[in-house]
Amino acid sequence: MKVLVVGANGQIGKQVVEKIQKEGKHTAKAVVRKEEQLSYFHDLGAETALVDLEGSINDIAEAAKGTDAVVFAAGSGGHTGADKTILIDLDGAIKTVEAAKQAGVDRFIMVSAIGVHRRENWSSKIQHYSAAKHYADVWLENSGLDYTIVRPGGLTNEEGTGQVVAGTDLDRGYIPREDVANTIVAVLDEDSVLKKSFDLVSGDLPVKEALKSI
Repeated sequence: MKVLVVGANGQIGKQVVEKIQKEGKHTAKAVVRKEEQLSYFHDLGAETALVDLEGSINDIAEAAKGTDAVVFAAGSGGHTGADKTILIDLDGAIKTVEAAKQAGVDRFIMVSAIGVHRRENWSSKIQHYSAAKHYADVWLENSGLDYTIVRPGGLTNEEGTGQVVAGTDLDRGYIPREDVANTIVAVLDEDSVLKKSFDLVSGDLPVKEALKSI
């Protein structure tokens, strides 16, 4: 399976590409925004595509041609304004969903955020972020694609443990970015999570076991 990783230069996306290439079961195609980011992924043996998510759906669809699955791990980041959150986390995600459909790619994995499916859980400080993630998820759920939406808790840079808990309404918690990447890679081979969305935090179950429990 060839996997298009959108947002490959982000902290989660980069680890997804690394793990796919290292595992060798699938191959990754890394989508990045800047030319100077390409060489890292070339060194991993991954295919690459230079795409700006603020550009056209056709540009994204061209990158998706010939792939079998899309992972959307892009985000505007915590240091940008609400305008970039809307353009990347919402519109960029929706354009990528539409591009996948245009390119004939049925499998789509979205990296979202814990609790955004419940408005009462939205943080008053970043309501625009929660709304962007929520409505991108809703668009994907209504797209007809074989989706999986992963909603991780607070992200840390600690080393992954490979132990998580997954569920539809978890209490807020934390999880290493590496374990989010581990989960995304595992989702590629787990048909039981097709058409499902779930929260994800650190826990006491191996990733594959946690996915089967959803």
